[in-house]
Amino acid sequence: MTWRRFNGERIAEDILDAVRSTVEREVADGYRLKVCIGTDSQVRGLVTEFATVIVFLREKKGGFMFIRNEKSEKQFSLRERMITEVWKSVDVAYKLCDLLDEYDIGLEVHADINTDPHFKSNEALREAMGYILGMGFVFKAKPDAFASSYCADKVV
Repeated sequence: MTWRRFNGERIAEDILDAVRSTVEREVADGYRLKVCIGTDSQVRGLVTEFATVIVFLREKKGGFMFIRNEKSEKQFSLRERMITEVWKSVDVAYKLCDLLDEYDIGLEVHADINTDPHFKSNEALREAMGYILGMGFVFKAKPDAFASSYCADKVV
């Protein structure tokens, strides 16, 4: 799976190495960072496309993101697709958490799941929240889950 920057530039190195060099550069430049990871998906015909983002927020100075797109021909129920989005985000968060802890950088996992029970995606909320919190990560859902609801949504 290849990662890229928002401008389309491919990230050739392993994602852990790319995040490490990014964090080192940003910290050296005096920025205080927070990282938010989220995934969104779209079903187009028989293909489901997922976009996972790693959003780097500079305290009071904007941010930027790394993006990974994947496609699957598997047919998902809505609940299964929501849980797959969460799994993809947690997988990335798990790979990065030790590095981010080393630099004392906050990490949040965002789920594109609505907290309003009138929306169908809400049926996966409890399971997703339990999984993310059980892995030891900070959990955010709509409307606070901007990494999945806005950032990943724009690149899927």
